[in-house]
Amino acid sequence: MFFIGGISSGEKKLDYIQSTVCSRCGAFGGMEVYMTYMCFSLFFIPIFKWNKKFFVKTTCCNSIYSLDEQIGYDILKGNPVTIDESNLNPLDNFNKNINRCSNCGYISPYDYEFCPKCGKKL
Repeated sequence: MFFIGGISSGEKKLDYIQSTVCSRCGAFGGMEVYMTYMCFSLFFIPIFKWNKKFFVKTTCCNSIYSLDEQIGYDILKGNPVTIDESNLNPLDNFNKNINRCSNCGYISPYDYEFCPKCGKKL
């Protein structure tokens, strides 16, 4: 008998998006939820998944957060969920060395003296 099987990792974007004002960049955007997992496949058919982890990615500045596991499973089941700051743990190193223009809100690198969008001194 001959079996074709294997173990692989995967990522799935869950059907969930929540509008928010980003706590990192201050812009209006959305939170998209992703699930990563390990999967055993037999004859290229996924049999079971394990090691599920849930993440949130913001659409404004692409910040990445790990999501509370219970909230992730509720989203996976289709239950109504609202994500707040207490459910998120930041994972990426957001660049703290940025300037936000007080006039127009444009984000520019730390070493800029003037806003490239409106010209006001930062």
